[in-house]
Amino acid sequence: MTIKSPLTCLWATLLAAGVMSAALAAPTAASASSATASSASGYSQPPKNILDVMRAPSPPMPVLSPTHDRMLLVSWQDYPSISRVAAPFLRLAGVRVEPKNHSKHDTPGGYGIAPCASSFDLVRIADGAQTHIALPADACPNRPLWSADGKRFAFENVTADSVDLWIGDASTGAIRRVPGAHLNPMLEDEIQWMPDQKTLLVKLLPSRMGPPPPKPAIPAGPSIQESDGGKGQSSTYENRDTLGNQHDEDLFDYYAASQLALVDANSMAITPVGAAGRYESLAAAPDGRHLLVTSIRKPYSYVTTFDRFPHEVEIWDLSKRQNIAVHHIASLPLADRVPIGGVALGPRDFAWRATEPATLVWVEALDGGDWKVEVPARDKLMLLRAPFNSAAVEITRTEQRYTGISWTEQAGLALLHEYNRNRHWRRSFLINVDDAQQKPRLLWDLSTDEKYANPGAAVKRQLPNGAWVLRQDGNAIFLSGVGASPDGDRPFLDKLDLTTLKSERLFRSDKTSYEQFLGFAGPDAHTFLTWRQSVIDPPNAFLRTVGAPLDAATGEAAFASASAAITHLPDPTPVVREIKKRLVKYKRDDGLDLSFTLYTPPGYREGQKVPTILYAYPLDYADAAKAGQTTGSQETFTRLRQYRLLLLAGYAIIDNAAFPIVGDPKKAYDSYMEQLVADAKAAVNEAVRLGVADPDRIGVTGHSHGALMTANLLVHSDLFRAGIATSGSYNKTLTPFGFQNEQRSVWEAPDVYLKVSPFFFADKVKTPLLIVHGADDANPGTTPLQASKLYEAIRGNGGTTRLVMLPHEPHWYSAMESNEQLVYEMLRWFDNYVKNAPPRVPAVAALPR
Repeated sequence: MTIKSPLTCLWATLLAAGVMSAALAAPTAASASSATASSASGYSQPPKNILDVMRAPSPPMPVLSPTHDRMLLVSWQDYPSISRVAAPFLRLAGVRVEPKNHSKHDTPGGYGIAPCASSFDLVRIADGAQTHIALPADACPNRPLWSADGKRFAFENVTADSVDLWIGDASTGAIRRVPGAHLNPMLEDEIQWMPDQKTLLVKLLPSRMGPPPPKPAIPAGPSIQESDGGKGQSSTYENRDTLGNQHDEDLFDYYAASQLALVDANSMAITPVGAAGRYESLAAAPDGRHLLVTSIRKPYSYVTTFDRFPHEVEIWDLSKRQNIAVHHIASLPLADRVPIGGVALGPRDFAWRATEPATLVWVEALDGGDWKVEVPARDKLMLLRAPFNSAAVEITRTEQRYTGISWTEQAGLALLHEYNRNRHWRRSFLINVDDAQQKPRLLWDLSTDEKYANPGAAVKRQLPNGAWVLRQDGNAIFLSGVGASPDGDRPFLDKLDLTTLKSERLFRSDKTSYEQFLGFAGPDAHTFLTWRQSVIDPPNAFLRTVGAPLDAATGEAAFASASAAITHLPDPTPVVREIKKRLVKYKRDDGLDLSFTLYTPPGYREGQKVPTILYAYPLDYADAAKAGQTTGSQETFTRLRQYRLLLLAGYAIIDNAAFPIVGDPKKAYDSYMEQLVADAKAAVNEAVRLGVADPDRIGVTGHSHGALMTANLLVHSDLFRAGIATSGSYNKTLTPFGFQNEQRSVWEAPDVYLKVSPFFFADKVKTPLLIVHGADDANPGTTPLQASKLYEAIRGNGGTTRLVMLPHEPHWYSAMESNEQLVYEMLRWFDNYVKNAPPRVPAVAALPR
């Protein structure tokens, strides 16, 4: 079972102009009363009790200062208006830009609309004193960024005409706009604190930009692409909002251009740095003098996103502001033939050492960037020190793909991480980059699918210069994790001795709540902050103090601890507390352990059989033993989104049912269909056995890869009365260079691509299927064409189906109007074909003559 983190917010946007339907019978009286009439705007809404919950504010999220003496509580807008989602934008090599104000219209990857914060509240940890920050009218702030000294925070605010820079005072909560600082967030890294923590490095719109290049009234010529016969595949998912012609290239040049500048947080003075250019990533060295700058060069590609374009990697010496010295590090060519799931050739993953003035590290592939190549080592780690006029030194090599390095407070000592995609395996080593004679020491060696034995993530702290290092206590580090267990997640905090590799558990969430470590509250490890919630208690911050040792059972906290609430946030939706949920465990026919969370509606009586909806998202596993591990928690504060809102209409929900697809990662989907049906059958049978689900009234829904699952279950099983598929991909031949974790192309595994595609079985879809899709879905695997073609195929073969295209919506629906329409459609469909469906007529065996 996989449950979204309780700190995860679901963001969404727009709706149904052209709603097409086929073979949808008129709603019954019960169905007609379950949803309100269409509004004047053309959007429909669910009943008032559901609308009240949808429109209630969500609990805020904590943003802890690096000094841990204050935090910002940030409330986020769950659903922006359709007018914001419908704002015109340009598709420029994998990023969406609103030309009017130069803001980003999407989140990284193009899956949603960047959310706005609705309020900031400053909380003092010592006494819980709270200061409300007066944001500007009609503000659309982004996540605030603390300075390392905890004295200030900065944030960007999107207005109708620009993206502005604001700076806040942590002691008073007063905020000020930096005059003339109009940010360019297109390629990100648009705002960061310099090591002095008094200055911000920003990307600004260049002065005297002039108007954007006009679209030619008459095309200058055709759009031409050519391949010279060179071999090399690119992943399906790289072909997102790509450039298509010379005008697109000109627009990319115009909107990607930035002027680097330094902003004095006290005086608000702006000092330009260097000339304007197409700068992607920026990183200041701990000395504050050297700046790593990565910029984009031509030629561009029409088949991949900007991160695969040619790049120049340089180090700028800022000591002489009027005459910046430049050290060339690498010229990276166009990388439009990167193997599926692989990496580009040449230096990559640049980072500064945290405890030295200016020492750069990076990694380079030794296997051509291809997982399919068998080599003794896949990557090598390189190091180059100031003044950057000598050759880089090789530090070490990794047997598998390098995934990162985490520096400790001790100079030279770091954790090195690597990953084996072919096995779903990861390892971490303790290394000393300054001592070549000291061999790396293996710290962790386990499956990436392993949940119960997951050691967690190392706790970091920010140095005064802004660099992040692993927090240490002598020779020990701290680890924080979600704490998956057979009974659900129980977050923990451990202290690990790097000499003995033995750990002691300082804290573990109890069994009646979900309490996560946020950060230490002082110089020692005896007091720390947590974010606690339960089924009935909304999330709040607590100060926890470690006490005397305990004679604890294995896995439990080895010390007593007491807690005191710092914040007292109220419950925004008390009616939701009437909903009950529980963890349910069961087995697949082959003996594989599975689980789901069972939600029952308000007023449910034990033993009552009610209409039920199954929601799942299939996941791939290399090891059956790991596939059966339980994840998620039933002790989180219950919140309702999308299909879960149907609990308020009397449905039970089989939520996040485990749908493992187990097999060799190199051949991930060879047995997909058989396992998919087996997963569904096991979940449905258990819900029926518990006496909750009415076997004659069960529906299924899923999003994205879960939508593919939904359509396939209607084709290949008779478990469900109706299905709802949202933003799915139904014809895998349209994603020929891999999908999900399938690394083979359609030409290498044509039978697999056809077998998993419900489009080719549309003549067998006789169970009613509602198809919903965002009309501006940027995910190359789930283009809107996938939805319209499946609808046409089912309709043409006499099936019962309905297609709802949500205008302007990306992969995750954002607008309030769109989400209201979605819930209206779900409720109407399931009411008609599940809740009020007539009993199935059992097949009658032919009598012998």
